[in-house]
Formats: sequence, structure tokens, C-alpha cells
Amino acid sequence: DKIRIIPQDFFAELCEQIIQHLNHKIPGVNTAELCQRIQTSGVDINIGDLAKIANILSFLFSTAARNNLSTEELVTILGSGVNTLPKHAVHVIRHVWNEQGKATAASEEAGNMATVGQFVDMKWKLGVAMSSDTCRSLKYPYVTVTLTVADPSGQITDKSFEMTIPQFKNFFRQFKEMASVLETV
Repeated sequence: DKIRIIPQDFFAELCEQIIQHLNHKIPGVNTAELCQRIQTSGVDINIGDLAKIANILSFLFSTAARNNLSTEELVTILGSGVNTLPKHAVHVIRHVWNEQGKATAASEEAGNMATVGQFVDMKWKLGVAMSSDTCRSLKYPYVTVTLTVADPSGQITDKSFEMTIPQFKNFFRQFKEMASVLETV
């Protein structure tokens, strides 16, 4: 039912991003940003529903790739279900699979899609807590780290955490160890 309310252009963009993710051209699908744009256009959909749709489409395309389905075979299978997809969705899926499905099916990893997440980006900032309700003079430094990761289905999420300076020094030391090990590989 939620697929029916998504405008065709946004549905096509979602399908394109999923195919690009499966072809390893982009790290994942930013459903939060796409959901915000869909909501701005006047459609009432939440990010959870859009994420479920993205997961279903990712499963659909990866299964079609694994089974090396032609465009017509995929469309026939989609039309044979009890709860058939809306015509605009089938049209978009047909077009996207016809244009880019061969690359997904030909991908050497089509039969073994990623089962772990992928690191996309990391941001950090240094802050100092000056005071609070219970303590007038904290002057407590901390580091906030935000990791952007794509889960196996391609959903991009941000994970944030704070560290004390000693924790950050340990974190940094571990990164230096990883870098030195990678240099020997």
C-alpha cells in the first residue's frame, strides 16, 4: 500500500540507487534524505516504511540477479502475486531492470551479496562542557564521533558516540596500529 503513494519519479530514484548499490557503485541508499524529499512533496510516508520498501526492492533485485532473470521473467513473476504491485511500480522496475539489471546479474558477486555493513564516512568534533546545573565549572573536554555506515541492504545511517580524551587517545592508538598493519599487507 505504501508503494502506491510514492510518486513515480521518487520510486524510480529509489530503484536506481538500489541497483547502483548492488553494483557496488555507491555505498548505500540514503533513505532519510529521500524520505524527507518525498515528505516535502506532500506525501505522508515515514522513514520506517520507506526503509522497508527499500529492503524489499533490494531483495527483489538481488534475487533476480542471483537467478539471472530476464526483464520479462521478472515482470511476469511480479504480476503473478496475490498482492500485485501498482502499474507505475512495475513499469519503473521493468525499466530499471532492463537498463541496469544485466550489470547486476553479471556482477561476480551477484550470488554473494554483502552480508556486513560498509563504512561510508566519519566526522568528529572536539567540545568542552563548561558547566551544568549541578557543577559550576566543569571544563571537561570530549570528542564526538559520527560514523556513517551502510547496512547490508544499503540503508545509510549515522551512529554517534562521545569519548573522553583518554578514550580518544586509545581509539587513535588503535587506528595507528591498524594503519601500520595495513601498510605491511
